[in-house]
Amino acid sequence: MPTNTVQTKTIHYNVGEREFVGHLAWDDAVSGKRPGVLVVPEWWGLNDFARGRANELAKLGYVAFACDLYGGGKVAQHPVEAGQLVKQLTDNPKEWQNRANASLDLLKQQPHCDAIRLAAIGYCFGGSTALVLACSGADLGAVVTFHASIQAPTAEQAGAIKASVVVCHGNLDTFTSDETMVKFRKVLEDAHVDYEVDYYGGAKHGFAVPDADKRGMPALAYNQKAAERSWNRMRALFDEKFGKVPVGAARHDEGQGAPS
Repeated sequence: MPTNTVQTKTIHYNVGEREFVGHLAWDDAVSGKRPGVLVVPEWWGLNDFARGRANELAKLGYVAFACDLYGGGKVAQHPVEAGQLVKQLTDNPKEWQNRANASLDLLKQQPHCDAIRLAAIGYCFGGSTALVLACSGADLGAVVTFHASIQAPTAEQAGAIKASVVVCHGNLDTFTSDETMVKFRKVLEDAHVDYEVDYYGGAKHGFAVPDADKRGMPALAYNQKAAERSWNRMRALFDEKFGKVPVGAARHDEGQGAPS
């Protein structure tokens, strides 16, 4: 029976004078450097779900770093609290971008990480952050968002994107208007970004998160089919951009979709 060889480590790092707490995961059974994936959590903060995504990516052969955007490993328990934490960053775009870039830089510094092959994924506010990171001109090969709160970048921001971008979006997601999605696509199209927007029928915001229905928000709901399809789309993009990555004994079967 395969042995789980995924290793994890809590990393404390600073952005300015503030301390942040991230979660690093890699598979010890894989030798040599491998692509790095930055995992940006939902607006709740660095919780078990975000750490679990990093662990699953490590099983697939990547070095994954689930970052902390709020400082001190802060995790919100209520939507009002989460909204306040998000607003502190969206009201200060420079700080938001600095925290995202600092997290990516930390991932690059890890001894197992191939700093030339990098990706960022994010859920909800984390997806928005992954796009902000791409728009900053970060050296990313791939960006994948899961039910991100989409905002259309400026033409200049879109022109700075180097990554191939896949946006996984629930067709019933009410957090982003259809008008915004149209504007988002046009800006990326005009900037000749390599992008794709995948719409999942019947899927609401939070479709990739198994406990989304327990948050007391009718606009959120888990959708297993959309979760599995979007996870597999991410994997296909990574294979396309980085090639097949060597994996250890902890790898999931090829046919398995998004782990719950």
